[in-house]
Amino acid sequence: MKPIDVISGTMAPLPRANVDTDQIIPKQFLKRVERSGFGPYLFFDLAYDAENEPIADFVLNRPEYQGATVLVSGPNFGCGSSREHAPWSLEDWGFGAIIAPSFADIFYNNCINIGLLPVVLGTAEVEELTAAATTGASVTIDLDAQTVTSGANRYHFDIDPFAKHRLTEGLDQVALTLQHNADIETFETGRPAYLPSL
Repeated sequence: MKPIDVISGTMAPLPRANVDTDQIIPKQFLKRVERSGFGPYLFFDLAYDAENEPIADFVLNRPEYQGATVLVSGPNFGCGSSREHAPWSLEDWGFGAIIAPSFADIFYNNCINIGLLPVVLGTAEVEELTAAATTGASVTIDLDAQTVTSGANRYHFDIDPFAKHRLTEGLDQVALTLQHNADIETFETGRPAYLPSL
């Protein structure tokens, strides 16, 4: 995954509480075996009507939010099932970060695992950013400084140091394992030949 330093761009406001993973990527799109290609189906049941026609006033269908890099939403974002496809679809659409007052734990960790930055801010701060997003305001998230800046407003966010390390270094779970490649090779060369390799 790509290392994260600074994420800048426009914000897309989705001021809803309890946005679950089935709303993020509905179950009918989970048949793909690849990790990519889920972006077009992001929030499909919210974005399209019964005839699969775009709902013009849904935020991601509006021209001013095309290319937005940060999603701003309500509390308990990513609740529901643990499907990894939810952060995949957000990343595939083009989001680099999501700002919310709280996230479901499994969803939060799934975001870290793929390099999608989940930012937890206070409810009042998220409301201010949501209001700014409706005016087309841009935002800058500095992971190293742990700040979110939009216009004259600057907010600090907390993040687990190990999660921050993984994101700034671009280390997914495979890359973390490969940091110990020398130890793995030493272990493998010392195993009896009749045992299967790991």
